[in-house]
Amino acid sequence: MAYDGKLLARARTQLDLIRSDNQAEHQRRLSLVYARVPEIQRMDETMRRQMTELVRLTISHPADLKERLAALEKDNLDIQMRRAELLVENGWPVEYLDDIYSCPKCRDSGVYEGGVCSCLEKLYNKELTKELGTLLQHGDESFERFDLNYYDAAPVGGVSPRETMTMVLGACRKFADNFPAVSANLLFQGGTGLGKTYLSACIARVVAAKGYSVCYDSAAAALEAFEVQKFSRDPEAGEAANARVRRMLDCDLMILDDLGTEMISSISTSALYTLLNTRLVNGKKIIISTNCSDEELQKKYTPQIYSRIKGEFLRLPFVGRDIRLIRKGV
Repeated sequence: MAYDGKLLARARTQLDLIRSDNQAEHQRRLSLVYARVPEIQRMDETMRRQMTELVRLTISHPADLKERLAALEKDNLDIQMRRAELLVENGWPVEYLDDIYSCPKCRDSGVYEGGVCSCLEKLYNKELTKELGTLLQHGDESFERFDLNYYDAAPVGGVSPRETMTMVLGACRKFADNFPAVSANLLFQGGTGLGKTYLSACIARVVAAKGYSVCYDSAAAALEAFEVQKFSRDPEAGEAANARVRRMLDCDLMILDDLGTEMISSISTSALYTLLNTRLVNGKKIIISTNCSDEELQKKYTPQIYSRIKGEFLRLPFVGRDIRLIRKGV
């Protein structure tokens, strides 16, 4: 995964704070125990001197090295056993004075097996997910709060809007719960005010809570970033656009809103193809929402783009009346 340097720096800052908090808590425990049981402090000081002696013996390599190391090891083990007994006798667990790490794999360093540790990656994804502010604007988006009562129960052509939206809700919940082990991408298709953005937010919240990175943008803004990246003469704007494009291509889940409302041009079409094709080839999931019908999508976009939307996405139809108008009593 390619990382945005600024977001990674922010994630490392968060990890530094976690490490600092853990070190402060460890120091608090040491002060508490040493004050209550001074013998434990003396034992720790003795064991530190033993470590220094171990290094000295290893370097000097005296003739009786083996015997002296064995004696040193026995003394050290005896002290550790007595130390553990004292901790337990005074109401603390044996490991109470051990170093504290939030991530046992990397010991809060952020580096594991020569790469970025999963703990730092989760912090990075949290920083990336902060970009979802325009999507998670209410703070209470959840599948449980999605009210199916806004959709008519009366059948329309054999199936009621409520039945259709119950199916849509179930598919969205399944996608979020099983992410990333999902086979299909999602295409939200239907008119305005039917819940497409809200359900996108519900999915984003669940997926982000699992520690995966989520990007959200309107089609117009997303495709404009590709254009700025390619053609801008302003280095700063170009760099910002480049970072934004990398996020869209590399994030675990991309949510592309309002496809079909952008200005259609050869540049935007090329950018859309790059975004779709790159993510599909790399197995990265996408959710697209659009007000366009199949026929309108086929007219607006090239056969290559339409083929990918048609073949790689599960179409979820959003039906009913505009919920915003219902709330206003219209």
